[in-house]
Amino acid sequence: MSEIEIKLTQLSHGGGCGCKIAPALLQQIIGVAAEKMPFPNLLVGTETSDDAAVYRLNDQQAVIATTDFFMPIVDDPFDFGRIAATNALSDVYAMGGTPIMALAIVGMPINKLPVESIRAILQGGESVCRAAGIPLAGGHSIDAPEPIYGLVALGIVHPDRLKKNSGARAGDVLILGKGLGVGIMAAALKKGALSDEGYAQLIANTTRLNTVGTALSGIAAVHALTDVTGFGLLGHLLEMCRGAGLTGEVQFDQVPILPAALPLAQQGYGPGAIERNMESYGKDVHFAQNLASWQQRLLADAQTSGGLLVSVAAEAVDEVLSCFRQAGFEQAAVIGSMKSGAAAVRVN
Repeated sequence: MSEIEIKLTQLSHGGGCGCKIAPALLQQIIGVAAEKMPFPNLLVGTETSDDAAVYRLNDQQAVIATTDFFMPIVDDPFDFGRIAATNALSDVYAMGGTPIMALAIVGMPINKLPVESIRAILQGGESVCRAAGIPLAGGHSIDAPEPIYGLVALGIVHPDRLKKNSGARAGDVLILGKGLGVGIMAAALKKGALSDEGYAQLIANTTRLNTVGTALSGIAAVHALTDVTGFGLLGHLLEMCRGAGLTGEVQFDQVPILPAALPLAQQGYGPGAIERNMESYGKDVHFAQNLASWQQRLLADAQTSGGLLVSVAAEAVDEVLSCFRQAGFEQAAVIGSMKSGAAAVRVN
């Protein structure tokens, strides 16, 4: 079988961050977070479902450690490698950190996938690491029934500039850095319904490094930071709300959406992860009665290598938006605010 005849997405039962275990089931598996272990230098662990673990080395440095991997979201091997690597490094930026090194996680069906395709996946990941200015210094590989690729990503941050997902304050403004719709576009791609222009938007969005997170770490008024991936905008905002004990309010008409994703969402395209996410939110997400089903589903769409979600004091909104614009995130926009109240999300 030639490389051209093989479609990566046909070798896997899911793709991208849509492969993630649904939040509710994940909570059942992990259980209630144990009382924080007696490691005073562990600045971030599992307590608030943050993007990465953080360990203080000294008064000036803390190390960020994270891992992320998934099955193909696109058929082009090089693009798959780029997307997976960009997504993995995003967790370092989401903590306000700077990546310093990565290791590859590789699982490939070596009896089904040509060596050339596997090499192209790894080269895609290497290209992103070069763009981030870090070495891909090794890794681990296995023969697996489905193609899997990702990175262990390590970074550093000054302990005082660390940005958690739990620090939001009442009165903060919410800013989203990238448009939504990646999972919807990927589902359409798998069914042959995504245009060439749509594919170009998909690749451009998912391979744009969230380097702006490093700059945001220097803004004291940025109180909380996370990235939007497999649990959708609503899921990751809900984690932010639970960590801070606040209510998040989202204005749907202000949420950036990838242009090619909008008509596809209206036509009902989307990954199965949308339904899993919606069920997991339970009674903690409330929609205005005038919101259509496709609008609700779009907010629950599983994003792969999605944008940063920022909770920032109102007086620093222009500064944060300027950081996004300077880094090339033209769709970055104010989408809502954080209010006093029970940990929940309301969408108008």
